[in-house]
Amino acid sequence: MSLIALGTTAEPARFTLAVTPRLCVGPPDAQFLFGGAGMGAAIAALEAVTGRPTVWATAQYLSFARPPATLDLDVVVPVHGHHSSQARVTGHVGATEIVTVNAALGSRPDATVARWATMPVVPEPGDCPAMTYDWLRRDDDANGQFEQRIARGRFGAARSRGGPSIDGVSTMWVRPLAGSVDRPTLALMADFLPSGVGHALGATAGGNSLDNTIRFMPLVSTTWVLCDTVIEGAGGGFVHGRMRLFADDGTLLATASQSMILRHHTPAE
Repeated sequence: MSLIALGTTAEPARFTLAVTPRLCVGPPDAQFLFGGAGMGAAIAALEAVTGRPTVWATAQYLSFARPPATLDLDVVVPVHGHHSSQARVTGHVGATEIVTVNAALGSRPDATVARWATMPVVPEPGDCPAMTYDWLRRDDDANGQFEQRIARGRFGAARSRGGPSIDGVSTMWVRPLAGSVDRPTLALMADFLPSGVGHALGATAGGNSLDNTIRFMPLVSTTWVLCDTVIEGAGGGFVHGRMRLFADDGTLLATASQSMILRHHTPAE
């Protein structure tokens, strides 16, 4: 069972996604669809149409979808080869385009599987403190669908202690409170990358995603995912970062990257 529940339509290449608070972020009175949820929904739609696993997908976020809207997802598959497909999804609410996702999908027979990325050495999830938030949010929003535990880095009120990070690295254990760890769910987790911005800057800050790219390895069963985040640089009002996502046994599951509009938040009273 996935966190992303698509609705079907009479058109086999069109799907719907109900924009509910559990898939949204933002202040309680101004919520919007979490970018990772839009990416995850697009991946689910692509895989349903092609019957193939996603290898790579990139999303460009164009506008906001606010609850209780319905996001329509239209899939186009220009290339469907023997073992791989090239496809795209347009997500829109009425005439307003919200997200565009381009992707490659497929799996080749007898392919070599090798992983060189090494999971950083961090405490087990049970030995890590829970994620705290210092801005207003709803308990049933997209963050509330996951348990998040801090393995390395400064979050919440601790962000301002000691000034900016030396290396911009922060690490967080994440597990869904319902459902399994599949590719749409990993896309949701990858969009926790902006949470590393405040750690890197030593401030109550984050970012609005302009884009999000995720690349998948073959998946293995896991309960927890370690999200290893590096914020690489900020300037001109934008910030860039990347993430590696590991299974709890150290297996690399995916890599992700994105650019964001830098936002400084006002802490909740």
